[in-house]
Amino acid sequence: MPAPTLQTHVVILGAGVIGLTIAHTLTAGEGSNLFKVTILARDMPEDLSSQAFASPWAGANWSPFQGNDRLYRWEKHTFDKFWGMIPTGLVKKLPYRIYSSFGAEDIEAKVSWWRDIVRDFHVLPDDHSLPAKARSGVQFDTYSVNPEAYLPWLKSELESRGVNFVRRRVISLDEACEFAGEGGAVVNATGLGARSLLGVEDTKVYPIRGQVVLVHAPNVNEGLSVFWEDTTKPPKATYLIPRASTPGMVLVGGTFQANNWDTSLSIPTARDILARAKEFSPALAEHTTRIHSHNVGLRPAREGGPRVEVQFYDVPSKDPLVPQACVPTSTKTTLVVHAYGFAGAGYQQSWGAAEEAVRLLKDNLAM
Repeated sequence: MPAPTLQTHVVILGAGVIGLTIAHTLTAGEGSNLFKVTILARDMPEDLSSQAFASPWAGANWSPFQGNDRLYRWEKHTFDKFWGMIPTGLVKKLPYRIYSSFGAEDIEAKVSWWRDIVRDFHVLPDDHSLPAKARSGVQFDTYSVNPEAYLPWLKSELESRGVNFVRRRVISLDEACEFAGEGGAVVNATGLGARSLLGVEDTKVYPIRGQVVLVHAPNVNEGLSVFWEDTTKPPKATYLIPRASTPGMVLVGGTFQANNWDTSLSIPTARDILARAKEFSPALAEHTTRIHSHNVGLRPAREGGPRVEVQFYDVPSKDPLVPQACVPTSTKTTLVVHAYGFAGAGYQQSWGAAEEAVRLLKDNLAM
């Protein structure tokens, strides 16, 4: 009989889209049998009404944010992955338009980094009827995902691969390292939690409050974003995202309020969101449209962008605030891969960032 394979215990802190996608990548393909994976989290994928993590509330589509070479690689890989999932029904092919206050002469520079990520990209012609205040527009095919279907699907896939889910409130990196055991590793995908997780305490992490209205609008068939030179404080964002899995459901946004921790519903904001959106999508004003829900979530942002990197962490910590079950008699070093701070781009960077996180994990475990 062949000798049993020795497995490295990998504990993933966080069950949002980043943690789940890292677990999916780690347990797929060649070498996946080398890992025993546990997801340790306070909030699980089925906790779709929890405002304590961002993933249930996300727009979960692809739209352009600021980019660099690293983010481009993540987004290109992720876009291609989701595009290939369209036949499953979990992902929706979505025609999309962006209207802008930028002049036509500035469009090429603005879109140059991302135009080859999407499909069927083109600049709207000069004779296209633009909305008031818009000076230019582009159109392309992208995708959207419904978190209410996608997150439970990811969990189901992982459970079928033997991934263990443990619901636990973790307050220190030490606790996760102890759970991983001797020779184990930890992936820190705690989102906003990285700010208060003892042993990490990343003060660069901050929330961006997003409020949206989810409506049933069967005659809205295209996605839309509007980008103005916004001088409002805090800035507003206008967008419509028809969702996969639930025909007729459209996410209407929104807000982009940095350092705002308030998860309560603002009625004036909800009215403003709908009024702005109806200017660009008259179908929202039709009698067939009805309100489904009002959603508020906190995007887990980070100054300087996402953190995906390796740390070798000594346990026990010397911080006297870290709880200890007993007096430690020895010290060990645990490999930690950090993966957090994706702001509003968690879904659209998830597969690319997961690929990099898993590569870092394997490289530093000498696999």
